[in-house]
Amino acid sequence: MIKGNFIDNLPKVYGIYTGGFIGFIIIMAIAEQMGMTAKAIGIAFVAFTVAIYAIIGYLSRTAQADAYYVAGRQVPTVFNGMATAADWMSGASFVAMAGGIYFKGYGYMALLVGWTGGYVLVASLLAPYLRKFGCYTVPDFIGTRYGGNLARFCAVVVLTVASFTYVTAQINATGTIASVALDIPFQYAVYVGLVSILLCSMLGGMRGVTWTQVAQYIVLIIAYLLPVFWISNKIGAGFFPHFMLADEVARIGELEQQFGFVANSKENLAMVPKGLAGITKAHSAVNATPWAFISLALAMMMGTASLPHVMMRYFTTPSVKAARKSVGWSVFFIFLLYSSAPMLATLSKLALIDPSLPTGIIGKSVSEVQAIDWYQNWNQANLMFISDFNGNGTVELNEFFMGGKAVVLATPEIAGLPYVISGLVAAGGMAAAMSTADGLILAIANAISHDVYYKIIDPKAETAKRLVVARVLLVVIGFAGATIAAMEIQGILGSVIWAFDFAMSGLFFPLVLGVWWSRANREGAIAGMVLGLLSGLGYLIWVRNGGSGFLGITQLTFGIFGSAVSLVAMVVVSLATSAPNAATQRMVDECRIPSGKSILGKQH
Repeated sequence: MIKGNFIDNLPKVYGIYTGGFIGFIIIMAIAEQMGMTAKAIGIAFVAFTVAIYAIIGYLSRTAQADAYYVAGRQVPTVFNGMATAADWMSGASFVAMAGGIYFKGYGYMALLVGWTGGYVLVASLLAPYLRKFGCYTVPDFIGTRYGGNLARFCAVVVLTVASFTYVTAQINATGTIASVALDIPFQYAVYVGLVSILLCSMLGGMRGVTWTQVAQYIVLIIAYLLPVFWISNKIGAGFFPHFMLADEVARIGELEQQFGFVANSKENLAMVPKGLAGITKAHSAVNATPWAFISLALAMMMGTASLPHVMMRYFTTPSVKAARKSVGWSVFFIFLLYSSAPMLATLSKLALIDPSLPTGIIGKSVSEVQAIDWYQNWNQANLMFISDFNGNGTVELNEFFMGGKAVVLATPEIAGLPYVISGLVAAGGMAAAMSTADGLILAIANAISHDVYYKIIDPKAETAKRLVVARVLLVVIGFAGATIAAMEIQGILGSVIWAFDFAMSGLFFPLVLGVWWSRANREGAIAGMVLGLLSGLGYLIWVRNGGSGFLGITQLTFGIFGSAVSLVAMVVVSLATSAPNAATQRMVDECRIPSGKSILGKQH
């Protein structure tokens, strides 16, 4: 029996939870040895973890605005770091990141550099100061800092565009995992994922999401690291494979030269199911130029510092100092997974193409590989494909295709690990996607309910009515996201990158200059948000329709163009119009002082 205050008992509570989860893994391993089917194990892992999250969400239910919007501002730094890491390490990080590196080579490491480096900007430019401001949401800061409902509304629009783009990718990831684990069509699985997401956030808001995300982080980090170390030892890459990455990449290069990679013709590629890619050379031309690498990393850094669901996590800390410490813990917990994604991609490719390993398929007969259980499972899920294009009856490098999101999920099976590990990985991927989707849907619903409904439409609305509006919005936004995700308009990783670009196009400079330039005014902020978002969107559409682009800025980095327009517009318009009043400028100066009470106090 745990006595005393819940916050004080957090280490004990989550220690018991972690022990219980490890015990469940052991029980599933025993059940597998006793004949439990792979499908039953997959269902058990997903059902067990989702049920735990739902219970946490129910126990965290609240009718208080402060608890619903910012978890009562009492989340300790270490646990806020874990929750932020779970919020951050989305389905893209867990499911698609290793796949991107697998197919595109080191160029996609720019994502890791940018997403991790973005927290330097968060810590140095924004998080502590926004916490000092005492706001509930990012548009709350914009509206109060610059004044007027129009600035607040513009921030809500940018937030919604960026977060909704992001949330469709997360529901896509939950749908993929639910589809494989539960053996149901993807178009239905996305709604199963949605229900799981809403169970965590519906009743408790930010409080429920926070404690659920801590639990989800524990699941996802165990699920990611355990297969990496296990596979590494099994194929002889060393106990701590991260130190051997260069050697393993060199080995892949040797194997590609040995097998003589041949590009497929258009006729061959026309036979490949949509969304699948072939094994490409480790040193892909994608993002291989210095500027292409730097620009993608820069876009992801600025996008990180602009995403509202990331900023919201630092509104939940007890103080400004705690917000800064939380950023440090966030980076540490994120590093544990991000440092392993390149290794998992490398181990996966080695397991498939190294003929000295029992798992290698290159050089084996097509019929032999097509008879392997793991190939049949993932082929039925439309995530693997082999065809004898060269007509010699053996599998060659250009004849094996796989979906990027299958790399992490399928690798344990490919490497011959017990299926319980595949079930664990599915649960981890589900946790990663759900945790980020929770934060994103909550960010949109809270912004609309607080900044549009309460601040603009009905300032006299009672707390109960505000929370009803927020919960209805959660369902509507989630359902819309699941419907878009079911259409598979864009891949998981592509959708996530676009979200960062949209966020930085409209919000990066209004946020940063709102803290650091007291001369920035309402007119400048509105111009920066509107012109930044529109120019970024216009640039994306232009490049997607065949435009050549400027200075090497692509559809993955259009946020650089949008944010540049936002900066110029904001500075020019601010200087061309009246300066903010003296009270506003004093407020801006005060928000940069670490000590003291929150500026907004109890205005909410």
